[in-house]
Amino acid sequence: MKLENARVLLVGAAGGIGRHLARELLKAGARPCLIALREQELESLRDFLGDSASQACYLAADVTDPDARQACIEMAQKQLGGVDILINLAGINAFACYEEQSPEAIERIMIVNSIAPMLITHALLPQMLKRRKGQIVNIGSTFGSIGFSCFTAYSTSKFALRGFSQALRRELADTGIEVTYIAPRGVDTPLNPPQVHAMAKEVKMAFDKPEVVASEILEAIRKGSKEKYIGFPESLFARINGIFPGVVDSSLRKQNPVMRKYATTGGMD
Repeated sequence: MKLENARVLLVGAAGGIGRHLARELLKAGARPCLIALREQELESLRDFLGDSASQACYLAADVTDPDARQACIEMAQKQLGGVDILINLAGINAFACYEEQSPEAIERIMIVNSIAPMLITHALLPQMLKRRKGQIVNIGSTFGSIGFSCFTAYSTSKFALRGFSQALRRELADTGIEVTYIAPRGVDTPLNPPQVHAMAKEVKMAFDKPEVVASEILEAIRKGSKEKYIGFPESLFARINGIFPGVVDSSLRKQNPVMRKYATTGGMD
């Protein structure tokens, strides 16, 4: 997809990856509408973007709320005249033993990471189908291909997002609308609390800088990639898990004691 003058709705624009992606979109000449949960997050984003901040429009919205989702669509329509590229980046994580998570926390993870992207896409799809042009970009995770213990709810939500992307891509074949699924590995952002970094160090789990991931996302959008996995060897393990899950089971089972040790020291929920 050509980015110059492209109308982009970026949901989750103020996070570690989101702010760098917003900056890259502006550099590429796109016209973004930037969505974040809170107004103070948007203020921080404007400061981060500096002089280019005036070239975007902004809205604070909780995309788990139907009225807020509709407000996002209406903002993009009013300010941009429509949406060429939808980027579903908003997400929440949780590192905790599944039995210790509250039902409310599990439900919110599924809504934010899976249901909200599906419903925003559903709301925007008619206008894309009418133009027979558009791109839907869903940001998943390596954990959407490899289910990790103590990330059970999070992994499940990303498996769902990957399945949605794959099924929708097949449904929209020959319509002119592209569906791109991008799966980063661990990213060094505030989404991951200190105990996640401590666990990762012990099991040798790599983390990428958010600006690197943002650049990879932008390249996948430009190329119209169907799927992109960021980070090696995690990208290879994701493929192996799809063919020989037993091999991955054996490897990850050895990490279980470490995962549980750190998950019980304050896992987010």
